[in-house]
Amino acid sequence: MRRPSLAPAFLRIPLAHRGLHDRSAGRPENSLSAVRAAVAAGYGIEIDLQLSGDGEAMVFHDATLPRVARGRGYVSNRTAAELGRVALRYSRFGDMIPTLSEVLQAVSGQVPLLIEIKDQAGGGSGAGIGPLEAATARALADWDRPDDWVAVMSFNPESVAAMASAAPGVPRGLTTWAWPRARTLTLGAARRDRLRAIADYDSVGASFVSHEAGDLDRPRVNELRGRGAGILCWTIRCADTEDAVRKHAHNITFEGYKPAVPDQSFAAT
Repeated sequence: MRRPSLAPAFLRIPLAHRGLHDRSAGRPENSLSAVRAAVAAGYGIEIDLQLSGDGEAMVFHDATLPRVARGRGYVSNRTAAELGRVALRYSRFGDMIPTLSEVLQAVSGQVPLLIEIKDQAGGGSGAGIGPLEAATARALADWDRPDDWVAVMSFNPESVAAMASAAPGVPRGLTTWAWPRARTLTLGAARRDRLRAIADYDSVGASFVSHEAGDLDRPRVNELRGRGAGILCWTIRCADTEDAVRKHAHNITFEGYKPAVPDQSFAAT
């Protein structure tokens, strides 16, 4: 399977987790205001996608609305137009739930954009896989800057495989972690072991992983790095932790503080 390379910018420019969000500043997570703030500061951006009821890729982390937005129920039970009129909590900028297309236009290729496709199948395969990946591919295909920095990832290898079919030229990776039994009870032991071993890295044509920061010394992660995989990590919340994880990872996803932004003159080469 073709393995598109991750742009060097993803290994150099820190990635703002769900945008450069800051409740005290009135910028909610995954909002256009948080995206624009990250661009202005020179950070890359990580966002999350959920599927609307009419098949559009929406920039939103949870399957349900109440934690972040002024609404109730599931994202999947509303159309994209309806979701676009749902206000995000704590915003001072009139933020509503944005579509992926709106975020792509706001980023406009100025910084790297890492897109996490939220698992629609609960870690398994079959039902739920396909529609969100297709919606993501449509938004990327309609983007008027297809040569700019973008990559996709998911915890579910089935989702990454679906992206390989829907958008084969877009770099893709696996979001990975220790898969502790206590927090993944809906998965069987065999499935958990396979995910923990990052066994699907080659079969889905991945070029990177974004791994849990506290588990970065896992031998499989070091093995993949030795093979040339990009190693990102999540989620760093202070400079001291950043210094520690950079012994294992090329780059970080961060929130709650502002890491240094490296010289970006390399990006044009």
